[in-house]
Amino acid sequence: MELRHLRYFVALAEQLSFTQAAEKVHVTQSTLSHQIKQLEDELSCKLFERVGKRVIMTERGEAFLEYAQRALQEVEEGVKTLRDTSGELGGEVRVGATHTFNMRILPQSLALFLERHPSVCVKVMEFSGDQVAAELQAGRLDFGITYRPEKISGLLFEPLYNEEMRLVVGKSHLFANRRFVRMAELHGQRIVLVPPSYATRALLEDCFSMANAQPIVVAEMNAIAPMLEFVNMSNAAAIVSEYAVGLDDARVIPLQSPTPVRTPGLIWLRGHLRTPAMRTLAGIIRERVSELNLRRLRGK
Repeated sequence: MELRHLRYFVALAEQLSFTQAAEKVHVTQSTLSHQIKQLEDELSCKLFERVGKRVIMTERGEAFLEYAQRALQEVEEGVKTLRDTSGELGGEVRVGATHTFNMRILPQSLALFLERHPSVCVKVMEFSGDQVAAELQAGRLDFGITYRPEKISGLLFEPLYNEEMRLVVGKSHLFANRRFVRMAELHGQRIVLVPPSYATRALLEDCFSMANAQPIVVAEMNAIAPMLEFVNMSNAAAIVSEYAVGLDDARVIPLQSPTPVRTPGLIWLRGHLRTPAMRTLAGIIRERVSELNLRRLRGK
């Protein structure tokens, strides 16, 4: 399958006329008909049917159209990016991120991006995962970096890595010197968690249920920094991202049986044009995540 096959297919799907589609892609009608036949042979299915003088898309043709349009769009955007990035990047990029990414990954990525492209204005807003999705759908963000939201309709989620969550306790806590803690051992333990409206809370509740554990939730907080400060000054524990801990006095302990795992990623509005600045910043974020994961694996 070649790129011209997709262009001819999309043109015919849009025009539903061999004559008009051939004019649009600047080939003869017989050439267009031959190329569509080649594509159908390669896919082993009919994409169009002729009913009298009319051209009708088949059900399989309708199913294939979205993917063909997306592939052509990606190629066009790639060509545009290569042309545009030959000079200085400019414009504005609006990014939505959850708190964990705002603590480490995004600031480091942003510093490198702005060092290379000082003419770009980057606006970073902090939201919950579901809020990032809502802001994208409302057109107020260009892309997000968050955990996979529950409502993904109209969005594209690009997984970056799998992230284990850790138990965090103060230096005087019962578990402070443990190499690992089983989820069942948290039964009856004082703990601070994010509110029930967060997808992470649902994940942790599922893990507690699998381990037959019922910890005592003494507080709920929707921000990591005060949660960690609270843990450091009390006998309560918290469960947070392995990348979110920055307190020297905190003890960070792996959890087992089961280990809570989340999948962070980039989230885009489906069909939305990605500017060179957006693509470049997203690329740096991917590189930074890869570096952090490599260091983590080497440290194990």
